Amino acid sequence: MKNKMLLAVLLCVLVSGCQRVPAGHKGIKVYLLGQKKGVESEELGVGRYFIGINEELYTFPTFTQNYVWTKNKSEGSPQDESITFQTTEGLSVNADIGISYHIRGDMVNTIFQKYRKGVEEITDIYLRNMVRDAFNTAAAQKKVEYVYGQGKSDLVSEVEDIVKNQVEEIGIIIERIYIIGSLRLPEQVVNALNKKIEATQKAGQRENEIRQAEAEAKKKIAEADGDAQSILLKAKAQAEANRLLTESISDKLINYELVKKWDGIMPKVSGRSNVLTLFNDDK
Repeated sequence: MKNKMLLAVLLCVLVSGCQRVPAGHKGIKVYLLGQKKGVESEELGVGRYFIGINEELYTFPTFTQNYVWTKNKSEGSPQDESITFQTTEGLSVNADIGISYHIRGDMVNTIFQKYRKGVEEITDIYLRNMVRDAFNTAAAQKKVEYVYGQGKSDLVSEVEDIVKNQVEEIGIIIERIYIIGSLRLPEQVVNALNKKIEATQKAGQRENEIRQAEAEAKKKIAEADGDAQSILLKAKAQAEANRLLTESISDKLINYELVKKWDGIMPKVSGRSNVLTLFNDDK
């Protein structure tokens, strides 16, 4: 009876000490006691392993992880995890930030030796602090107007580069860092920025209208010049035709034309005025 009880206890111990490294993960078995305590760790692949009372198993996913540090307590953590940074004017900007990254499977042991934490703690503490500091570093060189407007994507790209350079060599590959929704600024600052943006847009619209009007005016001038050139060319052509026609008219040609039109009746009125000679005696 005692043997059966001992066997049952032993089986319970074995079952309770058996842990699993799931698919898509790498495991790290850490020694908690003895000479190996906190110094040596063993890397484990997918499968089930017996973890003794002096050992602890950490699992690290090697597929893409996505996490959002948000002000909304119903997402992610019940804490406000949104990130606040300052621009060059000293204005505080708050935003919900997302991150996508993955861990290199061949460098899981290096990551653990660096942080001595699991993936959740690394994300919540170390990566978040890196991203927050990177936003402060990048935004410190930029005005709030630039960050709030067209410079937001440049800011995020700069933050990505900073964080990538910090963690890539230890095996954490940053895929993307992004801002979720709008930046949160003091209301009076947002109103002032929106008014300035609106004024800039109106000025740009007026400038476009002026350029369009100038283009239409130039088009009309060009059309008028074309019409004038056409008229001038026609007039020159007509003048040249008249000159050639005038040069081609002679007395013989005139008499010839008169003879063709004469009906054979002599004029009834005569006087001293010059009378057209119908026939020229010149042979």
